[in-house]
Amino acid sequence: MQNILVTGGAGFIGNHLCEELLKLGHKVLVYDNLSLGTNRNIARFKTDTNFSFVKGELLDSDEFENIFVSNKFDMIFHLAANSDIASSSKSPQVDLLNTFNTTIAVLEKARIHNIKKIFFCSTGAIYGDTNLAVNENSGPLIPISHYGAAKLASEGYLSAYSHNYGIQVWIARFPNVVGEYATHGAIYDFIRKLRNNPMELEVLGNGQQIKPYIYVKELVNAILFIWNNSNDEFNVYNIGVDSRTRVSEIAEMVVSSMNLNSPIKYGESNRGWVGDVSEFKYDATKLKTLGWSPSLSSNEAVKKAIEEILIEQNTPELL
Repeated sequence: MQNILVTGGAGFIGNHLCEELLKLGHKVLVYDNLSLGTNRNIARFKTDTNFSFVKGELLDSDEFENIFVSNKFDMIFHLAANSDIASSSKSPQVDLLNTFNTTIAVLEKARIHNIKKIFFCSTGAIYGDTNLAVNENSGPLIPISHYGAAKLASEGYLSAYSHNYGIQVWIARFPNVVGEYATHGAIYDFIRKLRNNPMELEVLGNGQQIKPYIYVKELVNAILFIWNNSNDEFNVYNIGVDSRTRVSEIAEMVVSSMNLNSPIKYGESNRGWVGDVSEFKYDATKLKTLGWSPSLSSNEAVKKAIEEILIEQNTPELL
């Protein structure tokens, strides 16, 4: 059993990760300010004696320090970040503070308190706008969103801290992640829009954006596989699927799954918002060589996510 800190553990991906870590018998403390995460995401863990939750700000040095004084952590999974790319375009400070500076805060606590293992959840957004199948050695890395830039800068500091202070680092770069307990994203937004107005579904962009989508539980499975099976001082892996899904296909699947005949109204741009990448493709050969591949294709992941989100939203005790 390890004593593990999960920053952002009340968020979409974080709560799924906590679930699996607890199943494995680890002791888990979640530190989250609940700006994107929610109490209901972690409510099901609160009877588990190996689980604890502290609401707090990573950038409040004294508040964050308290959990390190009270706990001796073996490992940090750092997920806390702004994950709403569209919002940061309107306010660049969002990702500077909540994505980059939070990483620095975590690294400093690891250095000061001699914590030698950090798993960092990164993103394909660091690669920027490219129609090439990107791998871990692709470059130059030219992100087009503040989110991608802040994650890339975070990776740079993780590398520097690893080399300067002997911290073992794992970095996993995610594609689009879908599934239950989501707080935003295309599927979440489409379902919300149709519940508000079943007469029409408005889609940001022309619907031709095409990207790989992975189901959240498979993503968590890959995270844990990387953690347990790669042991370099500095480890970097893409987690992805070979197939891709167009936004128009997602819209059609959501309408069909909700048993509606709503017309779909598309925009004109090939981007949904400023900073959106219209086409993206992963090369996940490195992870396959390590021994992990997803069982669901991109379209299957989207379909599974729609089903699970609709079940979640129709089950009062889960809300």
